Amino acid sequence: MKRIPVGVLGATGMAGMEMVRLLSDHPLFELTFVAASLNNVGKSYREAVSERGSAPYFASALRLFALEDLLGMQKRPKLLFSALSNEAAAEWDVRFASEGFSVVSMASQHRFDPFVPLLIPEVNACHLDLLPLQKRAKGWKGFLVAKPNCTLQSFVIPLEPLHRAFKLKRVLLTTLQAVSGAGFSALSSLDITENVIPYISSEEEKTEKEPLKIWGSVGKEGIVLEKEILLSAHCNRVPVADGHLACVSAEFEKRPTLNQVKEAWETFHPLPQQLKLPSAPNPVIHYFLEKDRPQPKLDRDLSGGMAVSVGRLRSCPLLHIRFVALSHNRVRGAAGGSLLTAELLQKKGFLDHVETQSDPLPLEGRLSFSRD
Repeated sequence: MKRIPVGVLGATGMAGMEMVRLLSDHPLFELTFVAASLNNVGKSYREAVSERGSAPYFASALRLFALEDLLGMQKRPKLLFSALSNEAAAEWDVRFASEGFSVVSMASQHRFDPFVPLLIPEVNACHLDLLPLQKRAKGWKGFLVAKPNCTLQSFVIPLEPLHRAFKLKRVLLTTLQAVSGAGFSALSSLDITENVIPYISSEEEKTEKEPLKIWGSVGKEGIVLEKEILLSAHCNRVPVADGHLACVSAEFEKRPTLNQVKEAWETFHPLPQQLKLPSAPNPVIHYFLEKDRPQPKLDRDLSGGMAVSVGRLRSCPLLHIRFVALSHNRVRGAAGGSLLTAELLQKKGFLDHVETQSDPLPLEGRLSFSRD
């Protein structure tokens, strides 16, 4: 089977670099286009990221293009992973979707457009059924799918089997979020050294609202938000490199026993795992019996960073249950989650129109694609 050619937009940022790394030797997708800001256009990928880390060998000699270069290519990748800033994504994600590209975006810009699925593949894969309606409503030749905020994976995934079985009512959570969630600039910031910052701009609003769309339903006017669940969040930045931790208390319509909660986690086998998608961890939820787990340093890389770790399950004196959950923010929460979404799109036939050949990217020593 020929691999589908794909491109990464914003390939020199933290999420973009992780996306490039995960595409190495991928069985379904082949990286054939990388784009970045104008000051990096024409550079080799290795040169452009040299101050931020090492480039994977397979991509190190590829040349970087400007975003508009893609529109002028005769043979081009039709599937794009967008790791652009919100400002750039507002223009280019939409433009590429309208021009016939399939776009999986990590930007927050599109998450509350009712016609754009906000996808966690293990939770709301059925929202992809919205894509034909999206094309008609927007007049696009292609489509756009958004990835949720990186924090959500830690608590939405373990809450999903409980919501299915016992119907969620209220959730109270506190997140301890890694520095990498703020990008490269935060990694060298002295503000986080021996410190906890109890505020992350717009993070609590995203954490409280985005799950309501994920748990919503598809209607004639797009996705209708879930109205019966209330969430309250405290979000904190902590001096940890990778891994977002969430301390969760939850109440349900029907109060579960702790054994029923464990059973729901242990038997949770959603669609990506049923389909055996390449990036789907199996199991997706790892439950720890130890009293001091999960921990970012020990558990964030389970199943290549795609699994969610859960522990400290106990009764809650205010709500029904409480637990601690952990996910890798750069992998499951960003690039890996986007890759799993694309694998699901391919399996469900949404990428059948995608060409399986493309122009090779210029390597070092070749001329880069010329721009007007």
